[in-house]
Amino acid sequence: MSGERGPAPPRVAWYGDDFTGATDTLAEVSRAGLRSVLFLGVPTAEQLRRAGALDAIGIAGAARGMAPAAMQAELRGVGRFMAGTGARVLHYKCCSTFDSAPHVGNIGAAVQELRRHMPNPLVPIVGGQPSIGRYCSFAQLFARAGSDPEIHRIDRHPVMSAHPVTPMHEADLRRHLAAQGLLGVRSVPHTAYPRLRQAADAPALERWIDQVIETADGPLLLDLIDDEQLAVIGRLIWRAATCLPLLAVGPSSVQQALARAMPGARPGLAPGPLPAAAGPVLVMAGSLSPVTARQIASCRHYTRQPLRVERLLGDEGYAAAQTRQAIAALARGKNLLLHTDNPGEALAAEHTAATARATARLAAAIVQGCAQAGQRLGRVGIAGGDTSSQATLALGLWGLSFRCVLAPGVTVSIARSDDPRLDGMELMLKGGQMGGDLLFDDLALGQA
Repeated sequence: MSGERGPAPPRVAWYGDDFTGATDTLAEVSRAGLRSVLFLGVPTAEQLRRAGALDAIGIAGAARGMAPAAMQAELRGVGRFMAGTGARVLHYKCCSTFDSAPHVGNIGAAVQELRRHMPNPLVPIVGGQPSIGRYCSFAQLFARAGSDPEIHRIDRHPVMSAHPVTPMHEADLRRHLAAQGLLGVRSVPHTAYPRLRQAADAPALERWIDQVIETADGPLLLDLIDDEQLAVIGRLIWRAATCLPLLAVGPSSVQQALARAMPGARPGLAPGPLPAAAGPVLVMAGSLSPVTARQIASCRHYTRQPLRVERLLGDEGYAAAQTRQAIAALARGKNLLLHTDNPGEALAAEHTAATARATARLAAAIVQGCAQAGQRLGRVGIAGGDTSSQATLALGLWGLSFRCVLAPGVTVSIARSDDPRLDGMELMLKGGQMGGDLLFDDLALGQA
């Protein structure tokens, strides 16, 4: 025997239930100094070899838009792979607004499947992410809408309470998750957390963590209302995970918390700012969110190409003509913004899903058409969670690595592809609720 050891296993792994959220988590683990790649499916041995040694490994999925049976079929393979990596924490990354329902994106179904692969009986659920205006207090979820400073209880949120697919009508996350089959969720209010402000506070915190670990069995909802509490939550999760590998649930705040607890992590690392684009930028806005509608109305540095949704859904010739028009505009060196003709308008759920598929196919066709014409696009933005997921898959990428954070909750990633014309492309994936009004201009002009 040579006595040589293989590479150390990753310390954490995550599955994002949509691509935009998965890239937000990629940003958090990367800014903690962890070597990480976000794969667009369970990776092959060759993809793992190309990625190199990793401290954190992610898989971007689309469980948020799936029925429970389809979710569990997808997550079965994910759970087996993630457990096989030796990671101590498997993080099921759900949206920070927890928008989900019994029939689609069912978080209870995800927990039921994934906890089969992680032996720890404790399942921490982190219910907030203050860095993007999400707060959980006494199990009640609150959220900001876009860059508006006002905070809304989630069932009175101007957007999420009227979401076309998963409207949030219940603010108590215990009740919300129970409706999805996740029964017996216990809640730890933020008022019960010990303080951790100086070294002398550590013994009391450790005793509290011991008590929680000894008495908790099953899903445990953890309040989060400010960044100070991240260290307490992170210490609890990491201590429990060192005993037995565990499943944790929640937004990217799970990784923010772990970054404050894992040995060797360095929270808050910041890469260089995004420079101005060297060539034309393509943005596809498939989101119907009012936040994205404001971003479309506010941008000043793009040629606009409105898309008629009815024709895009039912006329292949129209889609082909729009592709040719877009490729021609980009060839002239113009930044190009394609958007639906009804941004901000609520549609029926089936039309929302169909619009996402159509805009995703169109975005991929434009990028690939430019590459085939000898014009490699260096920077692309996709707005809309479902559009982002499907466009990334349509492009045939196998992974993403971290470039920078353009705005809270908005990550710019670097595409990993077997096609050299796409490999290295900078890709912004944005959920409908994320970013300020000038986000698209910032993508083209760079960060100050």
